[in-house]
Amino acid sequence: MPHQIARKAMVDGQLRPNRITEPRLLTVMGALPREDFLPPGLLARAYVDEDVRLPGGRALMEPMIIARLIQLLALRPGDRVLVAGAGTGYAAAILAGLGGRVTAVEADAGLLAIARPALAAHTAPGAVTLVEAPPAGGHPAAAPFDAILIEGAIPALPDALVAQLAEGGRLAAILAGGAPRTRAVLGRRVGAGFGTVDAFDCATLPLPGFATRPSFVF
Repeated sequence: MPHQIARKAMVDGQLRPNRITEPRLLTVMGALPREDFLPPGLLARAYVDEDVRLPGGRALMEPMIIARLIQLLALRPGDRVLVAGAGTGYAAAILAGLGGRVTAVEADAGLLAIARPALAAHTAPGAVTLVEAPPAGGHPAAAPFDAILIEGAIPALPDALVAQLAEGGRLAAILAGGAPRTRAVLGRRVGAGFGTVDAFDCATLPLPGFATRPSFVF
């Protein structure tokens, strides 16, 4: 019961006041037990309005940032979705709850050990495919994707991920390299072109394994 109360407080106190207006997203996040995507020693921090630091220097991003990034993607039921740097699987579970067919790529075996049972418990069979691989490379075998979420701060968008977007595909990420501020961006593929727009200022921990070479940002 305490977690259910905290989850409702998260929705009403962190999400609704911060421009999270998509009803389906609010419903999914209000029902999904965020605590199940954390190691046992961190359960008490499941609903704090800040990043929860995980082993290995990673983090479960604060609820408001995850929600705003996912809202940017304007997910439609049946969309093919890639989560790069899926961590313990929380964002992948939200995207599956919104009807996405999710491929979640993560390289950290310890985080995957948390993600596997949590996703099995809280998503429909086959809704999320976990792939143990470097997230910067995505998963070309399942491409093209209608939506891509990069779950962590990166210095630049890698060519490999942009190339895996379908026509009209959207990409949400947090850019932290070579700019006066750290900000969330939304990218979109139209024909052979790809462009990004700034969405909102934010900060989170870096996602390892992403090169600093500028790519596709203009």
